Amino acid sequence: MISTFVGMAVGAVMAALLWTAMAPTFDAPSLARTNYRGAPLVTGVGVLVPLSMVLLAGASRVLILATDANPSWDQLVGASVLAAVGFSLLGLFDDVAGVGQSGGFRGHVRALAHGQLTSGMVKLVGGAALGVVVSASLARGDEGVLGALRDGAIIALAANLANLLDRAPGRVIKASTAAFAVAALVARSPTLLGPGVGIGAGLGLLPADLKERCMLGDAGANPLGALCGLAALAAGPEAGVRWLVLAVLLGLNLLSEFVSFSTLIDRTPPLRWIDRAGSRRDD
Repeated sequence: MISTFVGMAVGAVMAALLWTAMAPTFDAPSLARTNYRGAPLVTGVGVLVPLSMVLLAGASRVLILATDANPSWDQLVGASVLAAVGFSLLGLFDDVAGVGQSGGFRGHVRALAHGQLTSGMVKLVGGAALGVVVSASLARGDEGVLGALRDGAIIALAANLANLLDRAPGRVIKASTAAFAVAALVARSPTLLGPGVGIGAGLGLLPADLKERCMLGDAGANPLGALCGLAALAAGPEAGVRWLVLAVLLGLNLLSEFVSFSTLIDRTPPLRWIDRAGSRRDD
């Protein structure tokens, strides 16, 4: 567990350094947005989450090979990098191409019925396929096709749920960190280093997000959620636990079609306090 939290710390430092160095790079018209208070900011900064992971994973791999300390490669690290990069690319596509399109699953289905394939639908379908690929990379095929579809759905639904929560400064980072902490505490696996680095990278971007200097966008929310789903798979290897996790994620995703999570959070004092802590929103 110590290595998991060390990984989170290293990921946070890396992402914070990348944001400091690359902030001007995001000052592009295609990424310019106006938030709920009318303040101008940039979106898509969440790509720094997978970038941090790739840089650190690459550096650690080279170091391992150079020192011949341990030539093995942690399978969960590889799956985490794959999930973060893939879901971030799908999210970035939606951040850039999805401006003005109908939101929500029903909105995307209605658009498809009229012959329009929205970027959101591309992200949903691509995310479902990517979830299966990521779960398959863990080489756990003892439950066959049904198990692979279940595990892939857990990753994809967790990614989509994080996207649904990304409606206020810092909210998705706080929520994903809390979910990951629970997974880390109950994990049977000795370490969740791979997803931990990504969650830590999100924390490294939290100050800028809370100060409304940037938005993670789908490019950041999706990979953070996917990493939580991956951590849940590692934390609960039993089939019964995984089916329960799937049911909870599916229920929350369906609930979002009828209920506003922002309204629920604002009406629940403890959640409201946590949600607004450190942000510029009025109480």
